[in-house]
Order: sequence, then structure tokens, then C-alpha cells
Amino acid sequence: MAELKLSESKDLTRIERIGAHSHIRGLGLDSTLEPRLTSEGLVGQLPARKAAGVILQMIKDGKIAGRGVLIAGQPGTGKTAIAMGLAKSLGHETPFAMLSGSEIFSLEMSKTEALMQAFRRAIGVRIKEEAEVIEGEVVEVQVDRPAVAGAASKTGKLTLKTTDMETVYDLGTKMIEALSKEKVQSGDVIAIDKASGKITKLGRSFSRSRDYDAVGPHTKFVQCPDGELQKRKEVVHCVTLHEIDVINSRTQGFLALFTGDTGEIRAEVREQIDTKVAEWREEGKAEIVPGVLFIDEVHMLDIECFSFLNRALENEMSPILVVATNRGHTRIRGTNYKSPHGIPIDLLDRLLIIATQPYSEEDIRKILEIRCQEEDVEMTEDAKVLLTKIAVETSLRYSINLINSSALACLKRKAKSVEMEDVSRVYQLFLDVKRSTQYLMEYQNQYMFNDVSGGDLNEDDNTAMLS
Repeated sequence: MAELKLSESKDLTRIERIGAHSHIRGLGLDSTLEPRLTSEGLVGQLPARKAAGVILQMIKDGKIAGRGVLIAGQPGTGKTAIAMGLAKSLGHETPFAMLSGSEIFSLEMSKTEALMQAFRRAIGVRIKEEAEVIEGEVVEVQVDRPAVAGAASKTGKLTLKTTDMETVYDLGTKMIEALSKEKVQSGDVIAIDKASGKITKLGRSFSRSRDYDAVGPHTKFVQCPDGELQKRKEVVHCVTLHEIDVINSRTQGFLALFTGDTGEIRAEVREQIDTKVAEWREEGKAEIVPGVLFIDEVHMLDIECFSFLNRALENEMSPILVVATNRGHTRIRGTNYKSPHGIPIDLLDRLLIIATQPYSEEDIRKILEIRCQEEDVEMTEDAKVLLTKIAVETSLRYSINLINSSALACLKRKAKSVEMEDVSRVYQLFLDVKRSTQYLMEYQNQYMFNDVSGGDLNEDDNTAMLS
């Protein structure tokens, strides 16, 4: 007799990719907007986080439109981390659009169109509409099936009640199908939208909580509605202006939202939408929610893009613009002129500048501990001390890269936690910038297309070149 195999059951766990900023949950501020030393994944940078907290409060109060913020600092000082923390603190309601300065140089659409779409993605519209809703507890669902197949469509009756009244409704085929699809039965509390016929199951009535000995974890018990069966309810939809643009720009615009193939949107379409939204605002049907547009590596934009940003910031419906750069005094792209951070002076005047400072040794140690927890790597205290020293000597990013590499070295020797020997081993395997530069200086002549002879490149020139 063949052996009977039972089907195996496996636990499915949600897989989340660990990114460079996946440990950040918010700005780490208390109720008085004072930054905590270590909170919500952010460490140190207290003045910068406090400034971001003030901006956050202004956004929540809706008093921020038409302003810009520049986060400037050295590489690896947490500029993107602060912007991400700002986005997480805003919640789901406030739109947040993020792009890199080099992203807009695509072949599919013009630079200004790409920037305009990013701006529109960061502006939300909260649309309010009143709907007629029938809300009550189901007393009985009665479906009459025809005696002869195909003779007539199904009909039925639905009895709903509140604490004050009870009514019997006649049902047609579509409503019967909707009720059976939602698995509505006696004792359920439901809401029916009169305009669309959509049925929403709110839960089971408390009076029927003793009907079964055991119920599933998703069963929700609610009170039987009171008052009239038919009520007027206010429904709020939140969409971005870009979503409205895409849906109205083509016949099947909602499909373009999923595929991402939006293409260039005509100015006439946008003008019509802006006019309609302005009408809704006057009537009290809609409300504008200015969000946040974050442009990282803003020095990659050219003079045309900066001119566009200048004009766009003056628009009454513009979002808050948060830009970040790690450049010092450098050339404005598209010109031969130099400017602070590679941004024209007239745009810099419109920006509130938040500066980030290099991390202290204690801050670096805390950041490395948070990253170890995030990457699920167990590390001894000695290994953490060594990793912190490496970070101080080289850079924070380099030492963060060593965490996972040293965990693999630890795994190879079948140990449970990463020790100093694992860290030093991967430190020897992977060069940092300084050691790589030193190696280049020593073996410069052996590389191809070497324009600079070994004697011409000294350490001071090299340091200047790197900075």
C-alpha cells in the first residue's frame, strides 16, 4: 500500500527588505517639540531635528505653502534621515513625494513636466460629499427563488431595525447578489449606500454575541444603531492633484496610475482641474492639503529647473519644498557661475536652511547599535567599540556596510555573535576611501589611461580632490 502523505503547513512571515533608512519611524520629538537624544531611529542632530519639528507643526497647521527648506551638511550626517522622519511624522493624510535630483533627466518627458508632476503629487485634495445611508441590524433575509428555472429573476425581502424602528425592504437580483457576496446574515449590522447600492458590513450586534460558543478573531461586535434607519453621512475622500490629472488626461486614466505610464499631461487639463477644485473650495466641498516634496541631491538640477522651482514656490497651491545637498561652494549646473550649495542665490533666499553637524563618537556608536538591531546582527561590546573607531577614522556609511559583512564572516566560523576578529577580517577585505586612495598613489603608474604621474600626486592634492 502506498504511503499516505499529509500536506505540510508552513508559517508565512512577511518579508521586509532592510533599507538604508528603514529604521527611521519619525523625528523623535516630545509633545513640546523638543528632540529626545535617541528616539524613533534618529540619534543626535538636536538643532536640526528641532528645526524640522517646527516645520512639521507648520505643515500640520496648514501654514507652510510657498516655503522651502534646505537641509545642508556633509555626506553621512543624516539629511535624508531627517526628511524621512519628517514624512513619517506627518501621517498618511499628508501627501509626501520624494525624488532624486538626477531622476528628472529622463527621455520620456521634459524636465519641467517631471517637476510639475512631482509638485502635483505632493498636493492633496480632501473632498467631502454627503451620502444617503441606510444603517441597521439585519433581522431577517428572505430570498424567494422562482419555481421554474429561468422563469423569473430572484426576489426577496430584507428586514432591518434600529433601536427605534423596524422596516422591511423589497430586494432585486443585484441586491440579493451583493448580500450573498458579503455573507450577510441575521444579526449583522450593515450600512447600504443608497446611491451606489454598496453594502458594508459593520460587525455583529452585541445582542447576538451568545449565538455561538466560539467566534473568529476578525469578528467585531457593535451596538445596534439608534434613531432613523435612513441617515445622511459625510464621506471624505483624499486624493492628490496628480491622480486627478492622470485620471482626466485619458480615457482609461486610472489604469495609467497603476502602470506608472502617465506621459506628459496637457496644460489645459490641469487648468480645468484647478478651476474645478477652486469651485469646490468656495462651495466648501473640498479642502487643499499642502504636502511635502523632497528633492535629494538638489545640486544635480540645472538652471532651468531652479527657475521653474522659483516660479512654482510662488503659486498659492504649492507644497512645502524640502531639498537636501552635500555640496559646498560649487558650480550651478548649466552655467559657469559658482554659488553656495550649487543653488542660485535668488532661490537660496526663499529657503530656510537647516544645517546638519558631523556626529560625535557616542552618536556614531548609538547609530551602529540601532543598525545592528535593524539588520538582526548580534555583536559583542568589543566589536562595537572597534566598529565605532573605524567609523570615526573612515566614515559612518563604510562602518554600516561592515555590519552585514562581519555577520557573514561570523556565520562562516559558526559563531553566535560577531567578535573583533570578524570585524577586522572584513576591514582588511574591503578598502575604505583613504586606503583605496593610498593604494592608487602607490600603484598609479600600473593603471590604464593614467594621466597623472605618481610623483605629481601628493597626499594634500588628493585630500583636496576628495573633499
